[in-house]
Amino acid sequence: MDRQVSRAEPPVPAAGGPTELAVDPPHSADGSPRSGLLHGSGAVRLVRDNGILVALLVLVVVGTLIEPTFLTPGNLANVARQAAIVGILGIGMTFVILTAGIDLSVGSILGFAAITFATAMTSGVPWPLAMLLAVAAGGAIGALNGLGITRGRLQPFVMTLGMLVIARGVTMTWAQGKPIGLRELGRDIAWLGDGSVMGVPVPVIVLAVLAAIAWFVLRHTPFGREVYAVGDNPEAARLSGIATDRVVFSVYVISGMCAAISALIVVSRLTAGEPSQGTGVELDAIAIVVIGGTSLFGGEGGVGGTLIGAAIVAAMNNLLNLIGVSPFSQQIVKGLIILGAVFLERRSAARREGR
Repeated sequence: MDRQVSRAEPPVPAAGGPTELAVDPPHSADGSPRSGLLHGSGAVRLVRDNGILVALLVLVVVGTLIEPTFLTPGNLANVARQAAIVGILGIGMTFVILTAGIDLSVGSILGFAAITFATAMTSGVPWPLAMLLAVAAGGAIGALNGLGITRGRLQPFVMTLGMLVIARGVTMTWAQGKPIGLRELGRDIAWLGDGSVMGVPVPVIVLAVLAAIAWFVLRHTPFGREVYAVGDNPEAARLSGIATDRVVFSVYVISGMCAAISALIVVSRLTAGEPSQGTGVELDAIAIVVIGGTSLFGGEGGVGGTLIGAAIVAAMNNLLNLIGVSPFSQQIVKGLIILGAVFLERRSAARREGR
């Protein structure tokens, strides 16, 4: 699990601008190296520190034993494409949750961006410009969320819940509840959802590029350090000279743009823009971020865990479909996994704080 900010040591205000955030030293409390490989408990520490990766490997092994077709190239490619769609949503959600926020509107933003893209394409707009318009539309709704939270002082849960309903209503009204077909234009955009480069699905490549950018921003830029600082202790971040409202506003714009990029992949796969697209995906996005170890209380986590969480959820959904589990029962399993991940995260936090 990525971890950058120590909860026990909030940033110290400084007159010269934002303070560099303290990170945990590479040694444990007794002065020994954190790498447990040098100690008798190395295997235990390795499992504890890489629990979600171990969980993914166990899921793959169990899935192969239960259903032999699970590990076939065709099925793995399908799992990868599904993981990419929710993973891109998860990248934006990671930024939001790192600031101790939540974005319940990403599913509605996905649907709105899908209709924006489909409408632009059927109106004769070239596909590159249509994609830019869709991403801009997603970012605009994210900006409205950010303004409501920073200027209107609404709770993120309340603001994004309201936007979930508003954006879906606008989308349904705009499209009159009907899909916008793009079959005659499918060859222009199908590559984004179904294409591959040297055997690697294009959606996976898009996910990898966005994840690399997000990782670099969070790890190696002042903005990334500010995101962690705001999530860890917003008042200390403000006293350190960080424009906390600007940071919060920005992460919701990022979340909206990521939702729009996911919409482009969905539309290109279906060659149609459905006003109902994205319904319920906000739960998947939150699930993979939490499973990936990003704390719902902010200031801890990262995109690396989110990617593994996306793989776990996509593989689990695929396996449950292969063995014939109903979609309704799948929701039960997913809910239990979310609760279990949060429970384990709280126990891990308590252990780190010495309670």
